[in-house]
Amino acid sequence: MGKNSKAIREDEEEEEEELGPEPIVPGVARALSPLVRRILGLNPSPRTSYGTNTYLVGIDEIVVIDPGPENSAHLDSVVGCGGDRIRWVTTTCSDPAHAGGVEAMMDRTGAEWFDPKDGNTILGTEFRLTAHEMGGPTTDHRTFLLEEERTLLCGQLIAEEWSVPLVSGQADLTIALESINKAAKMRLRRIAPAFGHVVEDPKAAITATLERYSATDDLIVKALKEGATSSEEVVASQFSKIDDPTEIDLLISNVEVHLEKLASEKTVKQLKSGWKVR
Repeated sequence: MGKNSKAIREDEEEEEEELGPEPIVPGVARALSPLVRRILGLNPSPRTSYGTNTYLVGIDEIVVIDPGPENSAHLDSVVGCGGDRIRWVTTTCSDPAHAGGVEAMMDRTGAEWFDPKDGNTILGTEFRLTAHEMGGPTTDHRTFLLEEERTLLCGQLIAEEWSVPLVSGQADLTIALESINKAAKMRLRRIAPAFGHVVEDPKAAITATLERYSATDDLIVKALKEGATSSEEVVASQFSKIDDPTEIDLLISNVEVHLEKLASEKTVKQLKSGWKVR
C-alpha cells in the first residue's frame, strides 16, 4: 500500500504510453493464450482498478470465471464470446464484483455451477482446471490453476504493480500471506488477476506484493510511534495528500486489516486509548 490505487493506475497508464502494452478495453474479448480470453467488466473503481476481469477458459467447452457484477451489457459480451460452448460458471469469491452476475449467466447459457472446493477439477475437452483454496482477501477466496499453461487465475490475491485494498471484516492478511507463499511454490508461468493486467513474471510480482505489504506494516508502526492511535489517524498522517473520500475509506479499511495482523504478531496492541506499539 505504498501507493494509493489512483496513483498506481496513473503510473500504469504512463507505462502503457512508454512501453506500449495493449490496454484493457471494456466489452472486448482479448485472447491471452490459446485457452484463455478476458473480457473487462463495466465496474471501474478505486478498488477494482479498470474493472473486474471475466475469464473464459477453453475452446469447445468453456468455463466462465468471475462473470462480474450483474450488468446486462457485460454479460452480453461474455455470452457473445462463449455462446453455447459455456458449460460451467464459477468465481474466485462471493464478492458481488466477481459473483453478482452468476445466476444471470447460468440462466442465459444453461451452464452449471462449478463448486470451487479445494481440489475440485474441471476436465474440459482441451484443459484441466483445478480449484485451490487461497484465503485472505475474503473468507471464501480461491484460485484456479490452468494446468496446461501453468496459469493461476488468482482473483484478488496478486495484482501487477499494486495491491488490491483489503476490506476490514472480510480480509485476513495473515492468511493472505500464507496463500501468496503457497502460490510462490506452484511453478507458475503466468498470473491472471481479477483486476488489472496479466502478470508475465509471477516470481517478481509475488515478491513485490509481499514487499508492499511489509512496507505498509512499517508505515503503520511508524505512524503509531509518532502518535497516531487509530486507522483514521494513520491514514491522515501517512497519506495526507489523498483527498478523495472513497480512496480514504479504502485506505482506512486496509490499515485496519494490517493492524489486526500486527496485533496477532504482538507488534501492536489495542488499548482503550487506541492502538499502540508494544
